[in-house]
Amino acid sequence: MSWLNLIGIALGLAMDALAVAIAAGIALPKVTHRHVFRLAFHFGLFQFLMPIVGWAAGQTLEKTVGAYDHWIVFGVLSFIGGKMLWKLRDAHVEDARDDPTRGWTLVGLSLATSIDALAVGLSLALIRVSILLPSVVIGLVAGALTTVGVLFGCSIGRRFGKIAEALGGIVLIAIGLRVLLSH
Repeated sequence: MSWLNLIGIALGLAMDALAVAIAAGIALPKVTHRHVFRLAFHFGLFQFLMPIVGWAAGQTLEKTVGAYDHWIVFGVLSFIGGKMLWKLRDAHVEDARDDPTRGWTLVGLSLATSIDALAVGLSLALIRVSILLPSVVIGLVAGALTTVGVLFGCSIGRRFGKIAEALGGIVLIAIGLRVLLSH
């Protein structure tokens, strides 16, 4: 596999992570180095691990998960985006915000943004490509774009407040719908 193809795949897989990171940056009232690290580390880790899992599982997993993976992504992103929108109705939005860089929300976002990498790993197994280098590149690119996204989202959130947070929730739901409809 050429470096150009590998970078293209890594960038394509990282686009959902970038969009979700922007939404997370918008949702946080103040972004710290810990927020950035947790989000970038987990998104990068999941993007690194999922191709390996897909590669190891081969065709069996694709047949099992392939039938409903789009529903998983749609459900997780719609739930988190809807939760962001629901909390906007509260007058005390600053107090009601959840930290998307912690707990099950972080795990759900990491999983939702990396499910496509599972299929890439499967594809690489089918064409007999070694998985370690592609997984490392995919994970590093996802981590880097997540860092950029959360910092960008934070600057948008400071400028536009509730409007930006509502847009972040809508973007998460739209990504989920895009995955669902394109399957």
